[in-house]
Amino acid sequence: MLDPAVARLIVELVEKMGLVKRDMVHKKEIEKYEARLARVESKLSQLADLIGAEDPALAKQLRTAWQRPAMSLAYRNADHQKDLKRAGEETED
Repeated sequence: MLDPAVARLIVELVEKMGLVKRDMVHKKEIEKYEARLARVESKLSQLADLIGAEDPALAKQLRTAWQRPAMSLAYRNADHQKDLKRAGEETED
């Protein structure tokens, strides 16, 4: 099992890479880097497959972070807001 802090950082890194890929698509610059991005995606898929044997949820997070980085980021932000709210409620008691 991967340390939760390491897992979070890996997901954040993959999100950042996914956002760069998305920006390249929107700016129509993807053609120059398609082969490189395909190799990155292949390695990421291999990593997700290895992680998925022990932690399927993390593997799914990694794939989502690459394929739909904005959605992944939105989910992480929502979870963070929930954690902040819970922490605030606990300190009020």
